[in-house]
Amino acid sequence: MLGNFYELGPYRVSSSFRQNVEHLSLEPNPGSWNRIFGLLFLDNPIGTGFSIASTPDEIPRNQHDVAKHLFKATREFVALDPLFKTRPIYLTGESYAGKYVPAFGYYTVKKNAGLPKSRQLNLAGVAIGNGLTDPDTQVGTHALSAYYSGLINEKQKTQLESLQKEAIRLTKNGNWSAATSARSRVLGMLTNMTGLATLYDFRRLKPYEDELVAKFLSNVDIKRALKANDSIAFEVCSDSVGKALHEDVMKSVKYMVEFLVKNTKVLLYQGQCDLRDGVVSTEAWMKKMKWDEIDKFLEAERKVWRVNDGLAGYVQKWESLSHVVVMNAGHLVPTDQAVNSQVMIEDWVLEKGLFATGQIKQKPRNIGNFFHLFQVLTPLRKFLALLLPAIGSKNRTMDLMPLRKLCDNGDPKFSIEKKKNS
Repeated sequence: MLGNFYELGPYRVSSSFRQNVEHLSLEPNPGSWNRIFGLLFLDNPIGTGFSIASTPDEIPRNQHDVAKHLFKATREFVALDPLFKTRPIYLTGESYAGKYVPAFGYYTVKKNAGLPKSRQLNLAGVAIGNGLTDPDTQVGTHALSAYYSGLINEKQKTQLESLQKEAIRLTKNGNWSAATSARSRVLGMLTNMTGLATLYDFRRLKPYEDELVAKFLSNVDIKRALKANDSIAFEVCSDSVGKALHEDVMKSVKYMVEFLVKNTKVLLYQGQCDLRDGVVSTEAWMKKMKWDEIDKFLEAERKVWRVNDGLAGYVQKWESLSHVVVMNAGHLVPTDQAVNSQVMIEDWVLEKGLFATGQIKQKPRNIGNFFHLFQVLTPLRKFLALLLPAIGSKNRTMDLMPLRKLCDNGDPKFSIEKKKNS
């Protein structure tokens, strides 16, 4: 739901103050991904958002189980309408979905091989934004990235590198829980050294206001409109899920991306200003990919990308792999660059603009309108989504107009008593 109401959904939660009282409202999102994609939102893994885990043991603890749940749920959803079965599916996600997306895609390709065509998922591509995918490589980049950004000095860089080496050593030894804790110490030291409000975007003077979504979804009328259980308290980040996946954090899924780039098309995109899972961190593991075409990709021209005559970033592409750097964006690219992210995902799927090189071996099939299945993933501010092109029919999108009426600023039910400076 964070992605729906704060990033790429048709409306975004906004906050305003009148007489020191906060009022929440929904405002149209100019860069919504449902301009030609429909949106459906799910909570995953079990135990996040409005999904229910009856016991902590039900929460997945590895990417195989996460992928198995996603495959089953998606296949059951597709079975609801015969028209869905032939539509291409695109998986997209950000942050910890740098694991979920490859795992789901990998599981799908492997599973499809043993299923009759009528029961397969029609996977056509995967896209990962600011993803944590190869943690032991990525954790080793923070010191250099911050140093060459002018945020720490050489002494601090050396101190940070020492902690990074410890996290890498623990990872290579398979001491997963300790390695995760060591990575947290790296990020904590970097935060303290820089004094930044958030590592997710070094430009910000205050963190992303994702708590607005939790406030919005705490209202009983909103829960009922979304068909959610009244008794569930929505959390942006689930401590229970974070605990269950603690040993999973430092495990790499790079081999899954390597498998997928040989079997479908892959988009990797990052906001320029993210210090956690940003450009430097991603390029470090991309260079190590075991793929016959990786050298040609690394030699491919990095092209200037413009949207409406303005600099939007840079695109590098070779055959099935595309890499995009999104300018003036942090960890939550659709939040920071709504329209540009919309153009990026549409052009990538439709193979237009800088993505239309004619080098992709597998072309999207039956492109028309789109149905987009979006999935909020917690902890760590993340999402995962599926795009299903819809042929000759309307986009199927949750009608949020009743929610807009419910949360009109004049409705006291949505007035949160909070002083502006408290």
